[in-house]
Amino acid sequence: MASLGDEGPLVGRTGTLADVQSYLRDVGPGGTAAVFVTGESGVGKSRLLRETTAAMRTHGFAVLFGTCLDIGDASPLHPVLQALRRREDSGPATPADDAGALLERVSRDLRAIAGDQRLLLVLDDLQWADRSTRQLLLYLLAGLGDVRVSVLAAIRAEALHGTHPLRRVLAELRRLRSVRVVDLAPLSQEQTHELVGAIVGGTVASEDADRVYKRSGGNPFIAEELARDLRDGRIELSDTLREIFLSRVDELPPNAHTVVHAIAAGVEPIHHSVLARVVPLPEDQLIEAIRAAVTHRFVASDGDGYKLRHRLVAEVLEQEVLPAEAASLHRRYAEALEAFEGEPDNARLAHHWQRAGEPDRALAPVVAAAHAAERMYGFAEAHRYWTIALHLSAETDPRRTDLLGNAAESAHHCGENLLALARLEELAGRPDAPGRSDLHLRRARYLAAAGRSATAEIEYQRALEAPDCTPRRRASAAAYLAELLLHLGRYADANQHAREALELAAVNGATTDLVRASAALGFSAAFREDPDAGLAVIRHAVEIAERSGHPDDLGVAYLHLAELLTGPLNSIEEGILVARRGAERLADRGAGRTYQTRLLAIAAKGLFRIGQWTEAYTVIETAMSNRPSGADAVELLLGRLQLLVNFGEFANARRDLDGVATLLAGGGARHVLPMLTLRAGLAIWQGEHADARAAVQRAVTETRSDDLVLLGVLAWHGLRAEAYAHAAGHPADPGAMRRLRSVMDRLVKGTVDAPPAVRAVVDGYLDLCTAEISRVEDRHDPEPWARAAAIWDRRQQPYPAAYSRLRHAEAALHRRVRRTAAIKGLRAAYETATAMGARPLADEIIAVAQRYRVTLGEDAQSLPAGPERAADELSTLTGREREVLAAVAEGLTNREIGELLFISERTVGVHLGHIFDKLQVRSRVQASRVYLTAA
Repeated sequence: MASLGDEGPLVGRTGTLADVQSYLRDVGPGGTAAVFVTGESGVGKSRLLRETTAAMRTHGFAVLFGTCLDIGDASPLHPVLQALRRREDSGPATPADDAGALLERVSRDLRAIAGDQRLLLVLDDLQWADRSTRQLLLYLLAGLGDVRVSVLAAIRAEALHGTHPLRRVLAELRRLRSVRVVDLAPLSQEQTHELVGAIVGGTVASEDADRVYKRSGGNPFIAEELARDLRDGRIELSDTLREIFLSRVDELPPNAHTVVHAIAAGVEPIHHSVLARVVPLPEDQLIEAIRAAVTHRFVASDGDGYKLRHRLVAEVLEQEVLPAEAASLHRRYAEALEAFEGEPDNARLAHHWQRAGEPDRALAPVVAAAHAAERMYGFAEAHRYWTIALHLSAETDPRRTDLLGNAAESAHHCGENLLALARLEELAGRPDAPGRSDLHLRRARYLAAAGRSATAEIEYQRALEAPDCTPRRRASAAAYLAELLLHLGRYADANQHAREALELAAVNGATTDLVRASAALGFSAAFREDPDAGLAVIRHAVEIAERSGHPDDLGVAYLHLAELLTGPLNSIEEGILVARRGAERLADRGAGRTYQTRLLAIAAKGLFRIGQWTEAYTVIETAMSNRPSGADAVELLLGRLQLLVNFGEFANARRDLDGVATLLAGGGARHVLPMLTLRAGLAIWQGEHADARAAVQRAVTETRSDDLVLLGVLAWHGLRAEAYAHAAGHPADPGAMRRLRSVMDRLVKGTVDAPPAVRAVVDGYLDLCTAEISRVEDRHDPEPWARAAAIWDRRQQPYPAAYSRLRHAEAALHRRVRRTAAIKGLRAAYETATAMGARPLADEIIAVAQRYRVTLGEDAQSLPAGPERAADELSTLTGREREVLAAVAEGLTNREIGELLFISERTVGVHLGHIFDKLQVRSRVQASRVYLTAA
């Protein structure tokens, strides 16, 4: 299976190539050495021969290259004589009648060609070597020909049947110290990924690379062909590969042919006893057929059973059998599996009854497989099985009611909450639907997870008020409602419902209700009354959840503990550790797309607060790979948006803002307040004062939240917006100022009974608010800014501390007081901003320093990329990547770039990923800036 067209990169063979060259130079006592490279077709033997030949020529070897023929009447010593004829300085070698004379004659010719050089004789496809060629190898490598020769030969492993004469020759030659046999194995998964990336031209989606690996089995030739199909956007298997596989299958003995077809239809690995029932052959004939399939390198055998070396074979053969043939094969598999005693293999059984065209017989094992997956917390697998079960059941099937309920719940566990709602609606319309309370409770849970908090609250209330609401269901509804009210920032209401849920759960509730209610009660109590007592309640909830081990219990408990620590209690580093530990626990329990995602979002926000912004961005991008949806996606987008705004990546920030706004139809204060606050922050940096004011005022007038921290951040941003507008020559809005002062009054009243830790954080925001008012009123008072900087230093949150130092320095320099302290503070603020990557803040610090003729440091004016640095960065790009980057700088979309450069839109995305990595940027805007600076 030789490679066609341009060859891909030599991946995964560097070490083998070096070893082979070393072996060939390591001669034995007779001055000879040999390497026989074995492996299946397409594994890269011929490529290894060519690369080695080129390398050995550079080391002073004379090289002869010959190929054996796959014909029965090939002339004696054909590959060697062919190699001799290819030498321009050698006349035609005429075979002699006597075999011994022939070997001696060829030996003389080889000596003459070699001269004073070492000679390398390269023979490809040695499995087809004639008897004389095999004898010559024994003759030369035993030192009988008096030729200083190294031999490099390639052998197709599938051709070496048990009686193949070359097997005996290799057995003889292996006894010589100077002879090595190198078995060239397929590429590993990682190596295949590297090969695919090199051919496609950049970063490849892991699922695409995985698919190439699974289909190719790590065979380089097949992987290259599939990678080119991927690069060129071809979906169907290429004719080249199809014909190659079909021709090789046709070479199999009839019984081996049957075995390969049967294994291709099965679910690997296939146990021998199952295969024996599927393939009706006597045992000795079956074993012989399997042996032939293994020898021809179609089938691999291990302790678990049989499998195809390349799943691509199954794809090819599937199109070569009639539907009736395929159905018959799958029916025999299903019957074979049912015949075994013990625990049934429901997943395989369901698969084969489906393919056999018998949905009624497939339904029961599908349902059993779904339940088994749920017991192992395999929610994605369970969701797939419940979906299959729905497709197998008719509308009139009485089992469909239970199937819909389970399918809806599995969709919810996988983060597919809109699908869960759709299935629930179908369930509600059936005559044997569950009671109203159950339906309202389910709908509320799915709505809350989808980010529709306001509607979810209504549904929880309906569940509680429904006539058929049992005490146990009331405990669940109250616990879920308490949690929702926490997300809405209504801690007093949450506390009330959590207490009710705990009382009910103590008598009628389940463990899940107890954990959820305890977590909600602990959080609200810690925020409103007593942090120590509240923390103790939540930590107890974590202990209960750990004993339970259920993902819902663990997720709820870890979420509330991590959020309380990183947020109002300001134990940020402990909160980050808790969030990460919880994320690991939930990933192991199939909740990567939901609870793990949200916990990583909490960790990222904590990292933002302590100034570790690059790490926070990495955590968010890792969580994004889970493809979250609904409220989980909102959490991540808000975390990334916070970073993008403060990194100065405004175009990307607007994109995420639009995404959050789309997802937040009906969302609660927990999400809406941060979204509007960040919208205001973005508008402030871009000088859009009216937009900043509008965002804050909408939040002020619409919120019912009593989350003092969220309100503190909002009030600060609102007054900051008014201060920036005033500095730009636009008068502050009296109505806006009045409403913001009203929020400040709420904060002051709220902190009277608040715990010290919460009060300290809120006081920090109140100091910022008071200081911003001094800017609006042109008082230029440095003192409130000094207080704010001090309190944020104690809170160990560097961003508000750096911002406060900037404003303190600006006010002091304006008043011309304490200039030395002001300059020191300004330099400290600049150092903090640059360390975090806070470009807009750093730019403003530079502007203030320039206004007051303050030198920040040698690198203060070089924050943007300079031409020399940009040019160096561009030197790391390939020619194609430069073309893509030039098009990006012109503002073209991926689709437009693809049309311009005659490549697929996906390939453009791959190139952009490489460009971002090499330039160490995060957005198209940043990449364009580097390019334009260099140009």
